[in-house]
Amino acid sequence: MCGIFGIVGQGPVNKTLYDGLLLLQHRGQDAAGIVTCFEGRVYMRKALGLVSDVFRSKHMLRLKGNMGIAHVRYPTAGNSSPAEAQPFYVNSPYGIAMGHNGNLTNAEELKKQLFEDDLRHINTNSDSEVLLNVFAHELHSRVKSPQLSAAAIFDAIEAVHRRCRGGYAVISMIVGHGIFGFRDPFGIRPMVIGKREDIAGTEYMIASESVAIRALGFEVVRDVEPGEAVYIEENGTMHTRQCAKNPQYAPCIFEYVYFARPDSVIDGISVYQARLNMGKTLAAKILREFKDHDIDVVIPIPDTSRTSAMELAYHLGVKYREGFIKNRYIGRTFIMPGQKLRKKSVRQKLNPIDSEFAGKNVLLVDDSIVRGTTSGQIVQMARQAGANKVYMASAAPPVCYPNVYGIDMPAVNELIAHDRSVDEICEVIGADWLIYQDLDDLIDSVSSASEHLTRFETCCFTGEYVTGDVSPEYLQQLELIRADKAKSDENSNVSQDVGIAQSE
Repeated sequence: MCGIFGIVGQGPVNKTLYDGLLLLQHRGQDAAGIVTCFEGRVYMRKALGLVSDVFRSKHMLRLKGNMGIAHVRYPTAGNSSPAEAQPFYVNSPYGIAMGHNGNLTNAEELKKQLFEDDLRHINTNSDSEVLLNVFAHELHSRVKSPQLSAAAIFDAIEAVHRRCRGGYAVISMIVGHGIFGFRDPFGIRPMVIGKREDIAGTEYMIASESVAIRALGFEVVRDVEPGEAVYIEENGTMHTRQCAKNPQYAPCIFEYVYFARPDSVIDGISVYQARLNMGKTLAAKILREFKDHDIDVVIPIPDTSRTSAMELAYHLGVKYREGFIKNRYIGRTFIMPGQKLRKKSVRQKLNPIDSEFAGKNVLLVDDSIVRGTTSGQIVQMARQAGANKVYMASAAPPVCYPNVYGIDMPAVNELIAHDRSVDEICEVIGADWLIYQDLDDLIDSVSSASEHLTRFETCCFTGEYVTGDVSPEYLQQLELIRADKAKSDENSNVSQDVGIAQSE
C-alpha cells in the first residue's frame, strides 16, 4: 500500500506536496519522494524513511516549480532498497515521473515484453517502474512532435489498461505539460480529485484519500472512476476521459477496515461511518452467539479499531476504555518486514494500563487479525496486566488468502486463519474466546454508507480475485517472494538524493 499525491498550482507547490505526504504517511513508512518541474527542468528528492526524515530545508528549497507529484511507499513488490523509492523517472518521451499505488499481477510478463518488444530497460524489481515504462512506450508511439495533446495521453492510458493487470492508482507528471492520474478498471485502489480557487486562478490536486485534499484547504470534487484518467495541464485546464472497456466498481474493502484514515471519504463512503457500522454488526453477532456474556470492558487495540470498538461497546451496553497506550514513533507492525522485527515492535509500540485490566473480563477489539503475531502478544500483555479473562474480537472476517492488489499480506502459510478453525486460532493466540465479523456483515457495513456501491474486492477473505487472472502458479510464486524467510535484511539504509537538474 502506498500514498500518491499531485498538484498543479498557481505558485510554488513544494510545501503543499510535503504537507500532503504527511497526511498520507499512514499509507507508507518505508520511503518518500517528491518530484517538481520548473522551466522544463526536473527536481527530485527521494529516500528511505518517514517524510519528516527524508526532507530537510535544503531539499525543499531545491524542489522548484508550480506542479509536482509525491509518493509514500511501503513495499509489496520489489524490496526496500533506496533505488526503489518513488517516484520513478524516464527521460523519453518529454520526461515522465510516476508514482504508483497497487500491484501489477502480470509484471513479469510485462518485463519480458518491454525488453524483447519495446526495447526498454528495467533497472529495479519494482512493478511501478514497469508500469512507467509501459506508459512511456505507448505515449512515445503516439507522439512525434514537442506538442502533446490530452487525447494522446488518454490513448496511451487505454493501451496501459489493455496491457496491465492488477490493482493500480497512478499519479504522473510530464515535464513542461502537466500531471495526470488514473485508476485500474475495477477501482481497486483509491483516487480523489480536489480543487481550489486561488487569486491567480484554479489549482487542482489528485490524492489517494480525501483527507489530504480537505486538510490542505481544497474542495473535494469527486473520486476518479474505475478506468478513468484525469489530465491537468500546467495552465490549470483539466481533462477527463474513461479509458477502460467495461469498467466495474470493486474497491478494496480493506481500505475501510484498516488502511484509510477514518476522516477520509473514499468512493463516496465515509470510512468513519463504515467502521461504526462494523462495530454495530459485530456487537449483534456477539449478542447472538454469547447472549449471557460476562464482558466487563471493551478495549480497542489502537488505533484503527477505536471507531468500531466504541460502537460495539455502546450496543453491548458495556464500558469502553483505553487500555493500551501507543508509542506513536513506532510504525504499523502489520506492514513491517520480518517476524522478529514485528514481535519486537509490538512490545515497543503498546503498553497496558494495568488498572483497566486488573480482575476484569476484557474484550479486546482489533480491526483484523492477519498473522496473529500481534494478537498473541497483546493477549499475553492483557493477562500480565491482571485480566481475569481475555476475549478477542476482529472487525474483519478471517484473513485466509494473500492480497495481490497492493497490500503486503504474507504467504498463505503465514496467515493464522489459513486452514484453521476459529477455535484453533483462539488457542494459538491464547484468548479465552474469539469472534470474527461475518463477510456479509462487513460488506453491509461498508455498502450501507454508500448510495451506489454493493461490490467490493474481498480476495483476502474469499480467495476470489476480481481481475480473473490470478492463477495458483502466480500465488505460489508470490509466496516465495513474500514469505518472511525469503525476505532479505540486507537492504541498504543509505538514502538516495536524485538531482536530475542539480546535485547537492
